[in-house]
Amino acid sequence: MTQDEVLAEFRAAEALLEGHFILSSGLRSSKYLQCARVLMNPRRAELLCRALVESFPETLRREVTAVVAPAMGGVIVGYELARVLGVESMFVERPTGSFELRRGFTLVPGQKVLMMEDVVTTGLSSREAIRSIEEAGGKVIAAACLVDRSNGSADVGVPLYPLIRLDVPTYAPDALPPELAALPAVKPGSRAA
Repeated sequence: MTQDEVLAEFRAAEALLEGHFILSSGLRSSKYLQCARVLMNPRRAELLCRALVESFPETLRREVTAVVAPAMGGVIVGYELARVLGVESMFVERPTGSFELRRGFTLVPGQKVLMMEDVVTTGLSSREAIRSIEEAGGKVIAAACLVDRSNGSADVGVPLYPLIRLDVPTYAPDALPPELAALPAVKPGSRAA
């Protein structure tokens, strides 16, 4: 899929939002990609994840034995990606503030894992998820996401394979452009800022 085709799927799902948004990182943005809306349609979720898997190098497709995603935003896309790859799907969650495997999920020591996110902005959540996967015994060999909002500048510590890369400016709360400062801020994500 081309970037325009992917964005057309987001628009069709009414998942490309404009306004004043507080991101999980605490940064602010005038655009927000609501992956939950684009993933609520199983056909669309499969289409996007299949396109993402097709962009992976063949060696990565062969080596990955599990996909682990951070809850909440990565659960659906992680599951769908694992389904397309034909491997196990698990997720990490933050019951006490730090990511950890729970619910009986276990990794074999050295198991080759792909960490899957919905959106990467700064890479902080990805790095935290990767650290928890490795603490649980997994070896994260790559990460993937539907949308890399950093346009390739986020460093997650392993190769990152996004379906699309976007350059969407973000701002510190005390450095907003006037047009953004004039709009009420909303927090559409799953994590408190």
